[in-house]
Amino acid sequence: MSKIAFEVYKPRGERVPKLPLVTISKNSIVLNKHAREKLNTEKVELAFNKEKNIIRIKASEDGQNIKKTKVFGRGFFNHFYITSKGKYQADYDEEENALYVDLNKGTVNPQ
Repeated sequence: MSKIAFEVYKPRGERVPKLPLVTISKNSIVLNKHAREKLNTEKVELAFNKEKNIIRIKASEDGQNIKKTKVFGRGFFNHFYITSKGKYQADYDEEENALYVDLNKGTVNPQ
């Protein structure tokens, strides 16, 4: 029996750090509570780096509205031919007040 690999259960008391997560669907980008708290804005500018396959979601006064948790992105996806879907961990850049979503990193497993 000792040759079997086991994963240890850790009760909820040991909290995982609160990560900004971004979920990309066919029509929208959904920001979790921690992503919205980091940006602390009602509007965002969407940008894409084709070479590195990274989406930038940046706080902007004249950007797209965040409706509750969602940014409607169908036009953005179509413009840049983005077909990736799933939940991604975002990296936050405090200086730019922006989230960076690397579409190459694969999706995050739901906890």
